[in-house]
Amino acid sequence: MKLIDDSETKLSEQILAFCKHIAGQSKIVAVAHVDNYSSNPSNGRVIHEVMLVIQNFQPRLMRYLKPVQDKPISVFAVDQWIFERDIDRGLLGEALASKLIFPYTALQGETYLHEREVELKKRLVIELLENLSINFPELAQRIQILPQYFMYEIFYNRVRVFPLLAYNLTDLTISIKDAENRALSCYIEVLNQLEAEEKISLKNGYVFITPKFIARCQDPKLRFINLSKSAPRTLFTSLFGALPQLANRVGQNTETFLRTQKISWIRPNEQTVTFIDSRKYVFFPTAEGLVSLADKLDIKGYTQRMLLKNQNVNIDVTPAGGILNDVYVINASGEGVNTKILVKRFKDWSGFKWFPLTLWSFGARSFAVSGQARLAKEIAASEFLRGEGFNVPKILHFSNPELLIFMEFIEAEGLNQIIKRYSTTTNSQTIAEALDIFNRVGENLARVHSANLSLGDTKPDNVLIKPDGTIYLIDFEQAMQGGDKAWDVAVFLYYCGHYLQPFDNTAKAKTLTHSFIEGYLRGGGNLDIIHKAALTKYTRIFSIFTVPPIMLAISNICKSAEAPKNP
Repeated sequence: MKLIDDSETKLSEQILAFCKHIAGQSKIVAVAHVDNYSSNPSNGRVIHEVMLVIQNFQPRLMRYLKPVQDKPISVFAVDQWIFERDIDRGLLGEALASKLIFPYTALQGETYLHEREVELKKRLVIELLENLSINFPELAQRIQILPQYFMYEIFYNRVRVFPLLAYNLTDLTISIKDAENRALSCYIEVLNQLEAEEKISLKNGYVFITPKFIARCQDPKLRFINLSKSAPRTLFTSLFGALPQLANRVGQNTETFLRTQKISWIRPNEQTVTFIDSRKYVFFPTAEGLVSLADKLDIKGYTQRMLLKNQNVNIDVTPAGGILNDVYVINASGEGVNTKILVKRFKDWSGFKWFPLTLWSFGARSFAVSGQARLAKEIAASEFLRGEGFNVPKILHFSNPELLIFMEFIEAEGLNQIIKRYSTTTNSQTIAEALDIFNRVGENLARVHSANLSLGDTKPDNVLIKPDGTIYLIDFEQAMQGGDKAWDVAVFLYYCGHYLQPFDNTAKAKTLTHSFIEGYLRGGGNLDIIHKAALTKYTRIFSIFTVPPIMLAISNICKSAEAPKNP
């Protein structure tokens, strides 16, 4: 809300007199000068917008035009019941309620308008929290949000609904930035209420979404409900806002108006309107600090910002393979510097060429295919596991718009290579060392499952063994809370079978499986999960690249596995 300028006192008095004439014998609940954030010099052709809320107003909705002090005044009179229903449930797509989202001047009923403003913004903030929880389910619990996010996102959501508002968007942005604390005060009030209701928690100026609220947002109906709100918002906002906004813009300068419309609808890249990306106020923690969801850093930008602080450092970026994603290794070397960083770019798998991936696992497992979803899963699972004490590569940075993640490069050997040696060797020490690793990998996976996380892609290639025997887990883009833990066990064991020599290795397959299961159960794993891994819905999937004798040997060991006997 803006304070009344002394120079406008007389104009305000005449506006109030006109509003009393409109209301007649009915009670005026509130009067507000709205849409008055423009910094353009006033002239006789600018229409002043006034919202008038009247108790038991029979026409319900009516617009009046009148010149006051040679200035055209447009008064939109609305019945109190209609106005309040637009506030609490969007009866008119918030076409009227949204007047309280933008700066306004209360001419009468200031307390009433403030209470309705808080009520409206609370509902819209909850809606944004729901959308974050739905769109970033894996990240939601660790996301840190500054209050500015809600303010700017709500502003720009209305601009997206009604593009004519973009004409004065720069004025609006300047108006808000110049008085950001005052503009934020209502949102702070809303956030304090939401914290009392345990929907969020506030810490060090950041908003955290509570697990209880996130769990409620997993209802599929909620996504549909939130999406369905955009249609009435567009319809009613255009219906009630187009005429006065259009008249106002054209009235100020026809040539400028036409030019801006051409820019907006024909050549959008030349638009001079300044937007503030609200996502820059939404952060996720990494090993190197908070990173905003708006960060557009690419590989070149990362090397310049993070690695080239010392001009004597040599940078080499090398492709490192990758079929479903692009993978690169950044080598930084020079005076006192020897660093390797792994970079992964997440491709979208929505094209037809990825259809076999879904077909292959049909009935057993569904995959996250969008790059956005897989990036979020990778970040969330990695940081969660690191917090739980597991050895995983540190996430150094990420770029949500670029679908890039920068992480610590681990100098280690893939477990798939150890399995190949185990398959061909007769050396008892090499076999014993390999079985010990399988045992400890089983224990690690059980601990992951005990934390109620399934990894989704547990093939041996995603287990790294450092020279000192330390086990690192990598690649979490299919991870999820809960999930199918039997799938994790099946993927690991049957992929191990794929790397064994195809003939005369059923004995080694059995020994490997026994060692893994022993470690899994010792780590707190559930025996039922081992039994489920032997089900046909899993074995049929991996039978296309693991020979039947080895598949059968692994499956039978899982099927007959027993709980360890107490000594």
